[in-house]
Amino acid sequence: QVQLVESGGGLVQAGASLRLSCVASGSTFDTKVLGWFRQVPGKDREFVACQTGGSKRTHYADSVAGRFTISRDYVNNTVDLLMNSVKPEDTAVYYCAARRWFDTISPSRNAYEDWGQGTQVTVSS
Repeated sequence: QVQLVESGGGLVQAGASLRLSCVASGSTFDTKVLGWFRQVPGKDREFVACQTGGSKRTHYADSVAGRFTISRDYVNNTVDLLMNSVKPEDTAVYYCAARRWFDTISPSRNAYEDWGQGTQVTVSS
């Protein structure tokens, strides 16, 4: 099992930048894909971005492509999400997620076995 702890959330104005960080611990040698999801009350948790372990491929949701960047530190087992030009619709709780069995891109929350506790991001207009 992999333990994930997010940090970096907060209140920012529209157009600003924010960096979220996630530290993975435990059975990190099993970690294949690390990703970010987000959720607002009353809605399903939605995919934001992910990066594979071996090929280091990245994949983004259409809603954040070109604005957000995911990056992994494979030595320190961390994954960051740099959020540029944030919009009020980016307001959500952001979750870090780990996929241990397959090192392939997946936007499905069901493909990830381990989750962090989440960090709140609020974007004011």
